[in-house]
Amino acid sequence: MMKRRQFLAATAAAVAAPAFIRQSWAQTPEVELKLHHFLGPKAPAHTKMLEPWAKSIMDASSGRVKIEIFPAMSLGGAPPQLFRQVADGIVDIVWTVNGYTPGLFPRSEAFELPTVFTNDIAATNLAMRDMFDAHLAPEFEAVKVLFMHVHAGQAFHMANKLVRSPDDTKGLELRVPGPTGNAVVEAMGAIPVTMPVPDLPQALSTNAVDGALIPWEIIAPLQLFETTKYQIEGPGSDRFGTTTFQVSMNKGRWDALPDDLKEIFTKHSGEDWLREVANIWRASDDSGIKLAVEKGNEHVVLTQPEMDAFNGVLAPVVDKWVEDQKGNFDSAALVAAAKAAIAARKS
Repeated sequence: MMKRRQFLAATAAAVAAPAFIRQSWAQTPEVELKLHHFLGPKAPAHTKMLEPWAKSIMDASSGRVKIEIFPAMSLGGAPPQLFRQVADGIVDIVWTVNGYTPGLFPRSEAFELPTVFTNDIAATNLAMRDMFDAHLAPEFEAVKVLFMHVHAGQAFHMANKLVRSPDDTKGLELRVPGPTGNAVVEAMGAIPVTMPVPDLPQALSTNAVDGALIPWEIIAPLQLFETTKYQIEGPGSDRFGTTTFQVSMNKGRWDALPDDLKEIFTKHSGEDWLREVANIWRASDDSGIKLAVEKGNEHVVLTQPEMDAFNGVLAPVVDKWVEDQKGNFDSAALVAAAKAAIAARKS
């Protein structure tokens, strides 16, 4: 009976104890960070990439770091404003498309160009990391880039028209994510329509666009099988360029982190993680096209001569980009370095 009374008394004392005493029993985060992005909470990028990445850092820090993820622009603003939000400290971390803010990241555009990126996600992710300090860093002085990556590459999602040649694209209105996509579509004789990807389903359903250039992984979260009939790519998963993304932290927040926490972020955003990101996007891409076919869409794989015809009209896109950027930096050398770095990282 005495032991029971002692236990109850001890329990009551614990409940009545000040919060600062009770907190000694549980880890209170030293650093709480908000991560903002533009896709929904069910998108593979959220569930398979951003959530596991954040968890790996929180676990490695033993609870000293807390990262709360806010999808679908739930903290306000529009997708093109994400980079400004993190640079200005409105949010702590963002995942965003570089091309959503045209003109800010011209150097990283080199990795988006057709014939520079073809189909190797991991090699491109690692090449960007290899070249970051020497070639890309000047574009990111306002933030701390934690990692950059690409997706599986631009492929055709067509509402009604089957496309097998550049002649088939002439006069069509095609959604693109940014400047390099604009150049690709224009080279095909089509009309580029720049918009954030969440706006695409409505644009397709209202015939505001005839199709889009994006990867397969977005099929499930945007239910694109409902607004398209054809998914079209080249042989061997060859694509028509790609899109670059960044996960970046506000520079002031990064500078204020203790060195050991910086090491955790760096370790969990390194080469092993970039390879895993490539696996995530490839698997999501495969899952997306499988779903589209199951829903009745047609997956069209171009023949090599058909793909060669597209590459023939797209080759000048690289030349034009080099010409347009040569007054800002050595764009020809950057393209050559990007191709060499990707080739060196191919498995």
